[in-house]
Amino acid sequence: MPIPVTIADDSALSRKMIKRALPENWDADISEAINGKEAIMAVESGKADVLFLDLQMPEMDGYQVLQTLRDHHEKTVVIVISADIQPAAVALVNSLGAFRFLKKPLVADELQKVLIELGLL
Repeated sequence: MPIPVTIADDSALSRKMIKRALPENWDADISEAINGKEAIMAVESGKADVLFLDLQMPEMDGYQVLQTLRDHHEKTVVIVISADIQPAAVALVNSLGAFRFLKKPLVADELQKVLIELGLL
């Protein structure tokens, strides 16, 4: 049975790059969200057991998404993928419950290692 996965990023190019980095042999049903509100809706509708999340998005940013998930959907596996790699951002993301923080541009081998480490691949 495929794992429901949502890629939440306001950049179509970034969403495409993340899709390309996913392992070909991963049995996943991929959905996309262009802002934080859509990401929350994807989780609530069962389309995001795994959520790849950008931090800088309109309407609701990644930090707000993490806060909402921590309060209401703690079982969702969130992997933040962001160009904002400042130590304060990484620390805040970790404190809000993200499982991993990967930097953009995403390296496919790093993503695969994280998926294996989390038991998703």
